[in-house]
Amino acid sequence: MSPTADEIVRSAAHWIDRGIRMDTRTFAHELGISRSTLFRRVGNREDLLGEALWYLADHTMAAAVRTWERTEGSAVRDADGELRCLAVMREYRSAIAGNKGFRRFLDEEPTVAIRILTDPHGRVQPRVMAAHVDLLRRDVEDGGFVPAVSLESLCYAIVRLGEAFLYSDVLASRAPDLGAASTLLAALVEGRVPTTPL
Repeated sequence: MSPTADEIVRSAAHWIDRGIRMDTRTFAHELGISRSTLFRRVGNREDLLGEALWYLADHTMAAAVRTWERTEGSAVRDADGELRCLAVMREYRSAIAGNKGFRRFLDEEPTVAIRILTDPHGRVQPRVMAAHVDLLRRDVEDGGFVPAVSLESLCYAIVRLGEAFLYSDVLASRAPDLGAASTLLAALVEGRVPTTPL
């Protein structure tokens, strides 16, 4: 049976996760479909990569939320006072930075990767922004914090700053510093610098 668009995207995400370069001819052959069928179902190579990267990002965020819930339940802050959304975002960034397949994609195709990941009208960044809005909205509604600006504006700053640190090796030839990113993002969200480094 011919794979659905969702099944194609999941398979592409697994290729990225395993560090396999996305060659659409080989990929389509493995799925048992033609390249034209692949294109009709999911678009061109960059469309497919965008959908696959969003799939990975979405599942990584969901896993970070589950980690919090396993250790902290429904609490808005942990015993050290760290806000739930900040802990989830830290876990999310750490998991992405530690994904060897994703890092290989960034290393081997930096221009394509950054274009797909940071396009404000693309398949990844708008969804990542929306996921962050949902994450922070939950903490606002549960009384965790009061944002100084709209959640949309705050999440725009969070995602863009997170990208600058997460992809700093590609964007600015600097090693990613996730600790600095967490400290700065906490200052953005809470309006103060944490007393202990995150």
